[in-house]
Amino acid sequence: MKKIINTPDAPAPIGPYNQAVLSGDMLFISGQIALIPGTSDLSNADIAAETQQVMKNLNAILKTAGMSFSDVVKTTIFLSDMSLFAAVNEIYGSYFESDFPARETVAVKGLPKNVNVEISMIASK
Repeated sequence: MKKIINTPDAPAPIGPYNQAVLSGDMLFISGQIALIPGTSDLSNADIAAETQQVMKNLNAILKTAGMSFSDVVKTTIFLSDMSLFAAVNEIYGSYFESDFPARETVAVKGLPKNVNVEISMIASK
């Protein structure tokens, strides 16, 4: 059985998808960008601000599902350019204490709203 997870503390979906789906003990979080919840505004003054907002959005979804970053088992990071890797990686890493999840990071030609970073996650309780 699946349960749809949505919270006003993360951006509303901008397409035909949900913020996350809980299936059994597994939480599948859709890719998050630096949209500020409740607005159509981006927090993208620089890559640090953009990454922080993405991680805040992910955190809000995890909390709504009764989970935390310690429950994350897999992430995918999409970047507009691999030159952003170090800055994103530093902020991303600060949200985990130990037992880091599996991850891949890829550069793509374009992302929604022309952002520089999008991150999706899978978590398990």
